[in-house]
Amino acid sequence: MSAHETTVSHEHHGEHASMTKSLIWKVFFILLGVTLVEFFIALYALPHHWFSQEIANFVYIALTIVKAAYIVAYFMHLKFEKVGLIISVVLPIVFLVYFVALMIIEGNYLLFAIK
Repeated sequence: MSAHETTVSHEHHGEHASMTKSLIWKVFFILLGVTLVEFFIALYALPHHWFSQEIANFVYIALTIVKAAYIVAYFMHLKFEKVGLIISVVLPIVFLVYFVALMIIEGNYLLFAIK
């Protein structure tokens, strides 16, 4: 094995060395907790009218974004990458969500303006 192959194999091993079993289980239980909160809201809070549907929708969207961030950060290893790569992945997604929200708002505005 050449010196270059040894260096490359050590680099790949060090790349994922920070993902330990305990960290994977910690992230799993965080995701499980967030899912249980969503399930509790859907099963108990909404039928008993503890809060409105608009608040529930906001909470669902926020919790879904939290779960997506954890999945991307830890299981897709984006947390362990350089800042430039993180920005190049996250920024287009933020703009996409922003533009979709603007189109939905504008579509509703035009719908109500026609009536």
